[in-house]
Amino acid sequence: MKKMSEENNEIQESPEELESTDEEAATEMPITQEYKVLEELGPKMYNINLKVKCVEKSEIREVTSKKDGSTHRVAEAVIGDETGAIILTLWDDSIDKVEPDKCYNIINAYTSIFRGNLRLNLGKFGQLEDSDEEIPEVSLDNNLSDKKYMRPKYGRPKRSYRDGYYDRSRGRINRGRSKYTRDSHPGRPY
Repeated sequence: MKKMSEENNEIQESPEELESTDEEAATEMPITQEYKVLEELGPKMYNINLKVKCVEKSEIREVTSKKDGSTHRVAEAVIGDETGAIILTLWDDSIDKVEPDKCYNIINAYTSIFRGNLRLNLGKFGQLEDSDEEIPEVSLDNNLSDKKYMRPKYGRPKRSYRDGYYDRSRGRINRGRSKYTRDSHPGRPY
């Protein structure tokens, strides 16, 4: 029931109506997670949800952070599904969650390029959950981490002066005549 407040000229709703509208809104918009297959992955992709199986896990190594000097544990796991495989980078607590020959749901992961190879990362907001679904066979023939990706070269592009050259003494590009010969353009005074 809606009541009009005389002081503020606002409409106030009863708590029963507020609860019913929240329940209706929750039933109208179901939260669904769209799962991708590994074959669809590429560089710089975000919000990736996958159903995968762990094939193998590497040894744990310790690295030192450049930011604060703390040590972290790092391991890599080869995960895959029916369409392909990729290397998943695991940090600290997530290393203990992953075991070979188990299936997992990966939620909110992202891809990056490390040393020219595509990697899957969980990051701060990613989740790794055990899955009840069984993946019978993993395709290791299509390993996305085996493909080499070239990083773009940074910096200024090389200058193209077309037919001219850059004259330092004048501080501009000369297009009409050659720097080295008088006769490159007959009929023009030098």
